[in-house]
Amino acid sequence: MPTMSRPPILDPRAVPVSGVDAHLPPVDPLRLQAEALRQRFASSPTWQPEHAGDGGAPGFAERSPAAAAVLLPLVERPDGLQLLLTRRTDHLRHHAGQISLPGGKTEPDDAGPVVTALREAEEEIGLLSAHIEVLGSLPIYTTVTSFQVTPVVALVQPGFDLRLDPGEVAEVFEVPLQFLMTPAHHRRHVFVYAGGQRQFLSMPWGGHAGERDDFIWGATAAILRNFYRFLSA
Repeated sequence: MPTMSRPPILDPRAVPVSGVDAHLPPVDPLRLQAEALRQRFASSPTWQPEHAGDGGAPGFAERSPAAAAVLLPLVERPDGLQLLLTRRTDHLRHHAGQISLPGGKTEPDDAGPVVTALREAEEEIGLLSAHIEVLGSLPIYTTVTSFQVTPVVALVQPGFDLRLDPGEVAEVFEVPLQFLMTPAHHRRHVFVYAGGQRQFLSMPWGGHAGERDDFIWGATAAILRNFYRFLSA
């Protein structure tokens, strides 16, 4: 197997914050309503994603790119759209305990990224497609391990009964989309190591009353930042 020439970030919370993007405006709340999102994807504006990914990192040049997809499930709640996120189990070999979006590698029988995202959401958390209205996709994000991830954005009607795969998902929780689309909550980090440095975003979420301590970072945070750019364009 190829050997990484740069160290992994084992404790992202300990990496110094280099800046907070409070100077950027939040997305207008009117744009974060279900019908507004339908219209935005129906007539997408001209825009550029801010983060294309970490693909091509040293140590993974021998790994062939692989297609994958994740679902951005936006639950329609009375007080606004909420993004449904998962926390990975602590015993996983990769990204243990991290906050992530439902998703995974594209299987040979998957007819495109939408099928992959819906299948993975059902397998990981039991979210059935009957509750899901797919709006569209964001540009591909390439991970450090050469997965080419297509984020699929969808509205989710309440009333679903989730069944978590205990081998992959420890829990699910919801974060207000308005919180995530407010750059004052976006922090920039710089991880310095011998021979270079790596930058990443985080969006710490403490819940409405500080009862949670969730650290959204890495690919999930980068995809959400691209979503912010899409909605702000």
